[in-house]
Amino acid sequence: MLPSSDCRVLTRVLMISARWLEKRRPYWHRLENIVERSGRRGLSVLSHQEVQELGLLYRQVAADLSSVREDPMSERLAAYLNQLLGRAHNLIYMGRRTRPGGILGFYRTAFPRVFRETFSYTLAAFAVFLAAAVAGFLICLADPWFQRFFLGPAMSDTIERRQMWTHSILTIKPLASSFIMTNNLAVSFTTFALGVTAGLGTVYMMATNGLLLGIISAACWQAGMGLELAEFVTPHGVLELPAIFIAGGGGLLIARGLLFPGSLPRRDALVVYGGEGVRLALGIIPLLIVAGMIEAFVSPSMLPAPVKFVFAFAVGGLLVLYVTQAGRRK
Repeated sequence: MLPSSDCRVLTRVLMISARWLEKRRPYWHRLENIVERSGRRGLSVLSHQEVQELGLLYRQVAADLSSVREDPMSERLAAYLNQLLGRAHNLIYMGRRTRPGGILGFYRTAFPRVFRETFSYTLAAFAVFLAAAVAGFLICLADPWFQRFFLGPAMSDTIERRQMWTHSILTIKPLASSFIMTNNLAVSFTTFALGVTAGLGTVYMMATNGLLLGIISAACWQAGMGLELAEFVTPHGVLELPAIFIAGGGGLLIARGLLFPGSLPRRDALVVYGGEGVRLALGIIPLLIVAGMIEAFVSPSMLPAPVKFVFAFAVGGLLVLYVTQAGRRK
Protein backbone atom coordinates (compact mmCIF):
# COMPACT_ATOMS: atom_id res chain seq x y z
CA MET A 1 0.00 0.00 0.00
CA LEU A 2 1.35 3.44 -0.95
CA PRO A 3 2.02 6.03 1.73
CA SER A 4 -0.57 8.80 1.96
CA SER A 5 1.91 11.39 0.60
CA ASP A 6 2.59 9.27 -2.49
CA CYS A 7 -1.14 8.76 -3.01
CA ARG A 8 -1.70 12.50 -2.95
CA VAL A 9 1.10 13.05 -5.47
CA LEU A 10 -0.28 10.32 -7.76
CA THR A 11 -3.79 11.75 -7.49
CA ARG A 12 -2.49 15.23 -8.39
CA VAL A 13 -0.57 13.87 -11.38
CA LEU A 14 -3.68 12.06 -12.64
CA MET A 15 -5.77 15.21 -12.22
CA ILE A 16 -3.25 17.29 -14.18
CA SER A 17 -3.12 14.61 -16.89
CA ALA A 18 -6.92 14.54 -17.13
CA ARG A 19 -7.12 18.32 -17.45
CA TRP A 20 -4.40 18.29 -20.11
CA LEU A 21 -6.24 15.61 -22.09
CA GLU A 22 -9.48 17.53 -21.82
CA LYS A 23 -7.75 20.67 -23.08
CA ARG A 24 -5.94 19.02 -25.99
CA ARG A 25 -8.61 16.59 -27.21
CA PRO A 26 -10.60 19.22 -29.22
CA TYR A 27 -7.48 19.98 -31.27
CA TRP A 28 -7.03 16.30 -32.10
CA HIS A 29 -10.66 15.99 -33.12
CA ARG A 30 -10.37 19.10 -35.27
CA LEU A 31 -7.33 17.73 -37.10
CA GLU A 32 -9.11 14.40 -37.60
CA ASN A 33 -12.13 16.24 -38.99
CA ILE A 34 -10.01 18.17 -41.51
CA VAL A 35 -8.20 15.02 -42.64
CA GLU A 36 -11.45 13.09 -43.07
CA ARG A 37 -13.13 15.95 -44.93
CA SER A 38 -10.29 16.15 -47.43
CA GLY A 39 -10.87 12.52 -48.43
CA ARG A 40 -9.13 11.49 -51.62
CA ARG A 41 -9.28 14.96 -53.17
CA GLY A 42 -6.54 16.31 -50.94
CA LEU A 43 -6.02 19.97 -50.15
CA SER A 44 -8.19 21.13 -53.05
CA VAL A 45 -11.37 20.81 -50.96
CA LEU A 46 -9.99 22.90 -48.10
CA SER A 47 -10.24 26.66 -47.81
CA HIS A 48 -7.19 28.87 -47.43
CA GLN A 49 -7.81 29.19 -43.68
CA GLU A 50 -8.25 25.44 -43.28
CA VAL A 51 -4.93 24.75 -45.00
CA GLN A 52 -3.19 27.12 -42.59
CA GLU A 53 -5.02 25.52 -39.66
CA LEU A 54 -3.96 22.09 -40.87
CA GLY A 55 -0.30 23.07 -40.69
CA LEU A 56 -0.64 24.53 -37.21
CA LEU A 57 -2.57 21.55 -35.86
CA TYR A 58 -0.05 19.15 -37.36
CA ARG A 59 2.81 20.75 -35.44
CA GLN A 60 0.81 21.00 -32.21
CA VAL A 61 -0.32 17.37 -32.31
CA ALA A 62 3.27 16.30 -33.07
CA ALA A 63 4.33 18.06 -29.86
CA ASP A 64 1.47 16.35 -28.00
CA LEU A 65 2.60 12.96 -29.27
CA SER A 66 6.11 13.64 -28.02
CA SER A 67 4.72 14.37 -24.55
CA VAL A 68 2.40 11.35 -24.51
CA ARG A 69 5.22 8.96 -25.43
CA GLU A 70 6.98 9.87 -22.18
CA ASP A 71 4.15 8.20 -20.25
CA PRO A 72 4.30 4.37 -20.43
CA MET A 73 0.61 4.23 -19.41
CA SER A 74 -0.53 6.10 -22.55
CA GLU A 75 0.41 3.62 -25.25
CA ARG A 76 -3.09 3.53 -26.76
CA LEU A 77 -3.28 7.33 -26.90
CA ALA A 78 0.20 7.49 -28.44
CA ALA A 79 -0.85 4.99 -31.10
CA TYR A 80 -3.96 7.05 -31.90
CA LEU A 81 -1.98 10.30 -32.23
CA ASN A 82 0.72 8.60 -34.27
CA GLN A 83 -1.87 7.28 -36.72
CA LEU A 84 -3.55 10.68 -36.90
CA LEU A 85 -0.25 12.39 -37.61
CA GLY A 86 0.54 9.85 -40.31
CA ARG A 87 -2.71 10.63 -42.12
CA ALA A 88 -2.14 14.39 -41.77
CA HIS A 89 1.44 13.99 -43.01
CA ASN A 90 0.26 12.19 -46.14
CA LEU A 91 -2.32 14.89 -46.77
CA ILE A 92 0.15 17.74 -46.33
CA TYR A 93 3.00 16.32 -48.38
CA MET A 94 0.75 14.83 -51.01
CA GLY A 95 -0.40 18.41 -51.60
CA ARG A 96 -2.19 19.18 -54.81
CA ARG A 97 -1.45 17.48 -58.06
CA THR A 98 0.45 19.70 -60.41
CA ARG A 99 -1.91 21.18 -62.97
CA PRO A 100 -1.10 23.41 -65.92
CA GLY A 101 -3.69 25.86 -64.65
CA GLY A 102 -2.30 25.99 -61.12
CA ILE A 103 -0.43 29.25 -61.62
CA LEU A 104 -3.38 30.76 -63.43
CA GLY A 105 -5.62 29.70 -60.57
CA PHE A 106 -3.34 31.44 -58.07
CA TYR A 107 -3.59 34.76 -59.89
CA ARG A 108 -7.27 34.31 -60.67
CA THR A 109 -8.36 33.44 -57.12
CA ALA A 110 -5.76 33.17 -54.35
CA PHE A 111 -3.85 36.42 -54.81
CA PRO A 112 -6.83 38.81 -54.95
CA ARG A 113 -8.36 37.06 -51.93
CA VAL A 114 -5.18 37.40 -49.87
CA PHE A 115 -4.89 41.03 -50.96
CA ARG A 116 -8.37 41.80 -49.67
CA GLU A 117 -7.82 39.89 -46.43
CA THR A 118 -4.57 41.76 -45.69
CA PHE A 119 -5.49 45.12 -47.21
CA SER A 120 -4.83 46.99 -43.96
CA TYR A 121 -1.12 46.14 -44.22
CA THR A 122 -0.91 47.43 -47.79
CA LEU A 123 -2.72 50.56 -46.64
CA ALA A 124 -0.19 51.02 -43.82
CA ALA A 125 2.69 50.76 -46.32
CA PHE A 126 0.97 53.31 -48.54
CA ALA A 127 0.56 55.66 -45.56
CA VAL A 128 4.32 55.55 -44.89
CA PHE A 129 5.05 56.20 -48.57
CA LEU A 130 2.58 59.10 -48.75
CA ALA A 131 3.84 60.75 -45.56
CA ALA A 132 7.43 60.63 -46.85
CA ALA A 133 6.39 61.96 -50.27
CA VAL A 134 4.55 64.93 -48.75
CA ALA A 135 7.51 65.63 -46.44
CA GLY A 136 9.97 65.49 -49.33
CA PHE A 137 7.80 67.81 -51.44
CA LEU A 138 7.50 70.43 -48.68
CA ILE A 139 11.17 70.26 -47.65
CA CYS A 140 12.24 70.66 -51.27
CA LEU A 141 10.06 73.75 -51.66
CA ALA A 142 11.50 75.27 -48.49
CA ASP A 143 15.14 74.38 -49.18
CA PRO A 144 16.26 73.97 -52.84
CA TRP A 145 19.67 72.75 -51.62
CA PHE A 146 17.99 69.62 -50.26
CA GLN A 147 16.82 68.76 -53.79
CA ARG A 148 20.35 69.11 -55.21
CA PHE A 149 21.82 67.08 -52.35
CA PHE A 150 19.32 64.24 -52.78
CA LEU A 151 19.08 64.11 -56.61
CA GLY A 152 22.66 65.04 -57.42
CA PRO A 153 23.98 67.91 -59.55
CA ALA A 154 23.47 66.22 -62.93
CA MET A 155 19.76 65.47 -62.52
CA SER A 156 19.12 68.82 -60.80
CA ASP A 157 20.75 70.70 -63.68
CA THR A 158 18.71 68.72 -66.20
CA ILE A 159 15.47 69.65 -64.45
CA GLU A 160 16.51 73.31 -64.15
CA ARG A 161 17.05 73.35 -67.94
CA ARG A 162 13.43 72.17 -68.22
CA GLN A 163 14.53 68.87 -69.80
CA MET A 164 13.07 65.48 -68.95
CA TRP A 165 15.67 62.84 -68.16
CA THR A 166 13.49 60.09 -69.67
CA HIS A 167 13.93 60.74 -73.42
CA SER A 168 16.93 58.42 -73.64
CA ILE A 169 14.67 55.47 -72.88
CA LEU A 170 13.08 55.79 -76.32
CA THR A 171 16.32 54.89 -78.10
CA ILE A 172 16.83 51.62 -76.21
CA LYS A 173 13.27 50.44 -75.59
CA PRO A 174 13.82 46.65 -75.29
CA LEU A 175 16.94 47.03 -73.14
CA ALA A 176 15.29 49.70 -71.01
CA SER A 177 12.23 47.54 -70.51
CA SER A 178 14.35 44.63 -69.27
CA PHE A 179 16.35 46.87 -66.94
CA ILE A 180 13.24 48.57 -65.55
CA MET A 181 11.49 45.26 -64.86
CA THR A 182 14.58 43.85 -63.14
CA ASN A 183 15.00 46.97 -61.04
CA ASN A 184 11.35 47.10 -60.03
CA LEU A 185 11.36 43.43 -59.04
CA ALA A 186 14.56 43.91 -57.03
CA VAL A 187 13.18 46.93 -55.16
CA SER A 188 9.85 45.25 -54.44
CA PHE A 189 11.28 41.95 -53.23
CA THR A 190 13.86 43.77 -51.12
CA THR A 191 11.05 45.80 -49.54
CA PHE A 192 9.18 42.58 -48.79
CA ALA A 193 12.18 40.60 -47.53
CA LEU A 194 13.25 43.36 -45.14
CA GLY A 195 10.17 42.55 -43.09
CA VAL A 196 12.49 40.16 -41.22
CA THR A 197 14.11 43.24 -39.64
CA ALA A 198 10.92 43.62 -37.58
CA GLY A 199 9.58 45.85 -40.35
CA LEU A 200 12.23 48.55 -39.98
CA GLY A 201 13.80 47.79 -43.37
CA THR A 202 10.39 47.72 -45.05
CA VAL A 203 9.43 51.07 -43.55
CA TYR A 204 12.80 52.50 -44.62
CA MET A 205 12.30 51.37 -48.23
CA MET A 206 8.77 52.76 -48.37
CA ALA A 207 9.87 56.06 -46.85
CA THR A 208 12.90 56.38 -49.17
CA ASN A 209 10.87 55.77 -52.31
CA GLY A 210 8.16 58.16 -51.15
CA LEU A 211 10.73 60.83 -50.31
CA LEU A 212 12.33 60.47 -53.75
CA LEU A 213 8.99 60.87 -55.54
CA GLY A 214 8.12 63.90 -53.42
CA ILE A 215 11.46 65.61 -54.14
CA ILE A 216 11.29 64.94 -57.89
CA SER A 217 7.69 66.18 -57.97
CA ALA A 218 8.65 69.42 -56.21
CA ALA A 219 11.68 69.97 -58.45
CA CYS A 220 9.65 69.47 -61.63
CA TRP A 221 6.82 71.62 -60.33
CA GLN A 222 9.21 74.48 -59.53
CA ALA A 223 10.72 74.15 -63.02
CA GLY A 224 7.27 74.30 -64.64
CA MET A 225 7.37 70.65 -65.72
CA GLY A 226 4.62 69.27 -63.48
CA LEU A 227 2.53 68.14 -66.46
CA GLU A 228 5.50 66.47 -68.16
CA LEU A 229 6.28 64.51 -65.01
CA ALA A 230 2.64 63.50 -64.53
CA GLU A 231 2.24 62.25 -68.09
CA PHE A 232 5.41 60.19 -67.75
CA VAL A 233 4.71 58.67 -64.31
CA THR A 234 0.97 58.06 -64.54
CA PRO A 235 0.79 55.36 -67.29
CA HIS A 236 3.10 52.91 -65.53
CA GLY A 237 2.69 54.30 -62.01
CA VAL A 238 -0.87 53.01 -61.72
CA LEU A 239 0.63 49.49 -61.67
CA GLU A 240 4.14 50.04 -60.31
CA LEU A 241 3.22 52.05 -57.22
CA PRO A 242 0.42 49.71 -56.03
CA ALA A 243 2.79 46.77 -56.53
CA ILE A 244 5.37 48.44 -54.27
CA PHE A 245 2.67 49.17 -51.67
CA ILE A 246 1.61 45.51 -51.76
CA ALA A 247 5.23 44.38 -51.34
CA GLY A 248 5.47 46.71 -48.37
CA GLY A 249 2.31 45.19 -46.94
CA GLY A 250 3.89 41.74 -47.29
CA GLY A 251 6.94 42.92 -45.37
CA LEU A 252 4.73 44.32 -42.59
CA LEU A 253 2.96 40.95 -42.39
CA ILE A 254 6.30 39.28 -41.67
CA ALA A 255 6.95 41.91 -39.00
CA ARG A 256 3.51 41.21 -37.50
CA GLY A 257 4.36 37.53 -37.13
CA LEU A 258 7.67 38.37 -35.46
CA LEU A 259 6.49 41.12 -33.13
CA PHE A 260 2.85 40.33 -32.39
CA PRO A 261 2.26 36.56 -32.63
CA GLY A 262 -0.87 36.79 -30.48
CA SER A 263 -2.06 33.46 -29.13
CA LEU A 264 0.15 31.52 -31.57
CA PRO A 265 3.76 30.50 -30.90
CA ARG A 266 6.05 32.97 -32.64
CA ARG A 267 7.24 30.36 -35.13
CA ASP A 268 3.68 29.45 -36.09
CA ALA A 269 2.67 33.10 -36.34
CA LEU A 270 5.59 33.70 -38.69
CA VAL A 271 4.46 30.76 -40.83
CA VAL A 272 0.90 32.13 -41.05
CA TYR A 273 1.65 35.81 -41.66
CA GLY A 274 4.81 35.15 -43.64
CA GLY A 275 2.90 32.79 -45.90
CA GLU A 276 0.38 35.51 -46.67
CA GLY A 277 3.23 37.92 -47.34
CA VAL A 278 4.83 35.49 -49.79
CA ARG A 279 1.55 35.23 -51.70
CA LEU A 280 1.40 39.01 -51.94
CA ALA A 281 5.01 39.18 -53.18
CA LEU A 282 4.40 36.53 -55.84
CA GLY A 283 1.16 38.18 -56.90
CA ILE A 284 2.79 41.46 -57.91
CA ILE A 285 5.23 39.91 -60.39
CA PRO A 286 2.91 40.28 -63.43
CA LEU A 287 2.07 43.84 -62.37
CA LEU A 288 5.74 44.80 -62.33
CA ILE A 289 6.43 43.11 -65.66
CA VAL A 290 3.59 44.95 -67.37
CA ALA A 291 4.58 48.21 -65.63
CA GLY A 292 8.14 47.84 -66.93
CA MET A 293 6.92 47.41 -70.50
CA ILE A 294 4.64 50.44 -70.21
CA GLU A 295 7.43 52.53 -68.69
CA ALA A 296 9.73 51.68 -71.60
CA PHE A 297 7.30 51.92 -74.51
CA VAL A 298 4.38 54.17 -73.48
CA SER A 299 5.39 56.55 -70.70
CA PRO A 300 8.30 58.30 -72.55
CA SER A 301 6.56 58.21 -75.93
CA MET A 302 5.35 61.27 -77.84
CA LEU A 303 1.69 60.36 -77.34
CA PRO A 304 -0.47 63.33 -76.31
CA ALA A 305 -0.89 63.76 -72.55
CA PRO A 306 -4.69 63.18 -72.66
CA VAL A 307 -4.13 59.83 -74.38
CA LYS A 308 -1.66 58.77 -71.68
CA PHE A 309 -4.03 59.81 -68.90
CA VAL A 310 -6.94 57.90 -70.45
CA PHE A 311 -4.68 54.88 -70.87
CA ALA A 312 -3.61 55.12 -67.22
CA PHE A 313 -7.23 55.46 -66.09
CA ALA A 314 -8.19 52.32 -68.03
CA VAL A 315 -5.25 50.29 -66.70
CA GLY A 316 -5.82 51.47 -63.15
CA GLY A 317 -9.53 50.69 -63.41
CA LEU A 318 -8.80 47.15 -64.53
CA LEU A 319 -6.41 46.69 -61.60
CA VAL A 320 -9.01 47.91 -59.10
CA LEU A 321 -11.64 45.66 -60.64
CA TYR A 322 -9.27 42.70 -60.46
CA VAL A 323 -8.20 43.03 -56.83
CA THR A 324 -11.71 43.83 -55.58
CA GLN A 325 -13.78 41.33 -57.54
CA ALA A 326 -11.62 38.39 -58.68
CA GLY A 327 -11.75 35.22 -56.63
CA ARG A 328 -14.99 35.99 -54.82
CA ARG A 329 -17.08 32.93 -54.02
CA LYS A 330 -20.48 32.92 -55.65
